[in-house]
Amino acid sequence: MQKMAELPILYSFRRCPYAIRARMALHAAGVALEMREVALRSKPAALMAISSKATVPVLQLPDGQVIDESLDILFWALQHHDPQGWLTPPECARAPQWVRRCDEVFKPLLDRYKYAPRFPDLSQQAHRDNAMAVFVGPLETCLAARSFVGGAVAGWADVAIFPFIRQFAKVEPTWFDTAALSGVQRWLSYWQSSVWFAQAMVKQPLWQHAAADQNSMRRTCNGNCATAK
Repeated sequence: MQKMAELPILYSFRRCPYAIRARMALHAAGVALEMREVALRSKPAALMAISSKATVPVLQLPDGQVIDESLDILFWALQHHDPQGWLTPPECARAPQWVRRCDEVFKPLLDRYKYAPRFPDLSQQAHRDNAMAVFVGPLETCLAARSFVGGAVAGWADVAIFPFIRQFAKVEPTWFDTAALSGVQRWLSYWQSSVWFAQAMVKQPLWQHAAADQNSMRRTCNGNCATAK
């Protein structure tokens, strides 16, 4: 049985979309790890000591290596073990383009839509329209013709994009549920009902880092249990 001290440590925040994509990959890969749920407004010194960005998710490996980008964690996990074949689905040549557009173009527009009162230069509907035009609309065109971003088989790009579309859908759920987005709605439903999302969203108690420094609060998570980059 693997000892606690030998487990990778994941600093995470449950609702963060970057952390969700990383946790889904880690669970799918069956990686045993110590989960540390942190409060973003009161980041533990242990997190800040290993990552200058001090954002989540951050994965610290037993050898001291630190991985503090969500996609790097996703790839590390799936290269460790990829039973679903997410790294090698057919027709996946455009996968990196979809994910890059999600992170670099869609995410800023999503934030404006979610927090529209902070961006009064446009109405919430206008912010939504911008997000639709640059990403959600093209994604609908893609998913109207195929089951997943890469084709007939789910891949890593779906996992990487899904948490952000989930956030988009939750801003105005009534509007989203009745919008002409049948492909995106079907795809979103698939991932929201998946075992990997369910495992990734199991609630964890807030990590009490002071107690943990005294070895009095350590928790583990494996592939069968259940922000910023």
